[in-house]
Amino acid sequence: MTRNVLSIAGSDPSGGAGIQADLKTFSALGVYGMAALTALTAQNTQGVSGVHPVPPTFVGAQIEAIFADIGVDAVKIGMIANAAIAEVVADVLKRHRDVPVVLDPVMIAKGGAALLAADAVDVLSRRLLPLATVVTPNLPEAAALLHEAEAKSREDMARQALALSTLGPAAVLVKGGHLDGDESPDVLASAGTITWFEANRLPTKNTHGTGCTLSSAIAAEIAKGLPLPQAIASAKDYLAQAVAAAGQLSVGSGHGPVQHFHALWADNEGVRK
Repeated sequence: MTRNVLSIAGSDPSGGAGIQADLKTFSALGVYGMAALTALTAQNTQGVSGVHPVPPTFVGAQIEAIFADIGVDAVKIGMIANAAIAEVVADVLKRHRDVPVVLDPVMIAKGGAALLAADAVDVLSRRLLPLATVVTPNLPEAAALLHEAEAKSREDMARQALALSTLGPAAVLVKGGHLDGDESPDVLASAGTITWFEANRLPTKNTHGTGCTLSSAIAAEIAKGLPLPQAIASAKDYLAQAVAAAGQLSVGSGHGPVQHFHALWADNEGVRK
């Protein structure tokens, strides 16, 4: 049976993050990907130079059109852009509470550009977090949601994950990629229990879209029926391989994309030598 996953997120014309990364991830992991765009961006591997939000009513219309015709086995939410879009997305999804939701609270691009308006943080916390099966903030995003300083240790990460879980999501995965050191641990808070997912930090600058890729991979694995801890472990393994193979690509002069199709392109002529 085909598993269908809907991404609600912004577009990245360079193909490494956003909707484009989500659809690549869905395809690589064997689920059918669908997309409702919240914003157009002008960006490349060097950064974001412009953001053009989609009218909120049209964002809602896209999502409603999918649910009216196609079975949705999981939803991934990425870039929301502003408060009005967050409200509309929440209004639509609250009518489909049986569908698991992976919420990646995209706030700031790697180059520092704001991808979420300041007034939208409250709406995201108040309306979207309670709808989430799991929310997947990185350290700056977790700090922004809690109005706290960024975590600098594993102890801080675990405490912030538990604090975020009190805002309504069923589970919280705080990603430790911004920690100093050779490791990149993530911590899951679920039902008051803490679970660590370990990973080594890979020496590459090609990390554009890693957050989008991880959250969409988790959504894909949930859609296929894996329990959340196993879905996270499988998604992290997929992402680690995609990052490790990023050097196969030659895309841009900044933070290049990960290799979403590392398992398929090993002997493909599309990989530029």
